[in-house]
Amino acid sequence: MRNAWTRAAQLAVGVAAALPLTGCITVKAPEKPIDINLNVNISQQVVVRLQPDVQQMIQQNPEAFPPAPTRP
Repeated sequence: MRNAWTRAAQLAVGVAAALPLTGCITVKAPEKPIDINLNVNISQQVVVRLQPDVQQMIQQNPEAFPPAPTRP
C-alpha cells in the first residue's frame, strides 16, 4: 500500500512541476503551405540479346518487325 502512495505522490509532484510549462508550449500552423519539390529522374535500359536464328528471321522478314522509333 505504501508503494501506491509513493507513486501517487510522485505523479502529483510531476504534474505540479509541469503545470507552469503549459503556457510556454504553443502549436501554430504555418502561414504558407508546405512545398515539397522532388526532382526525380528515372531512367531504364533494356538489353536484348537474340539467338542467331531469330536474328536471321528478323532480317529475312523486315516488314513483320519494324524498327523501333529512335529517341531524341
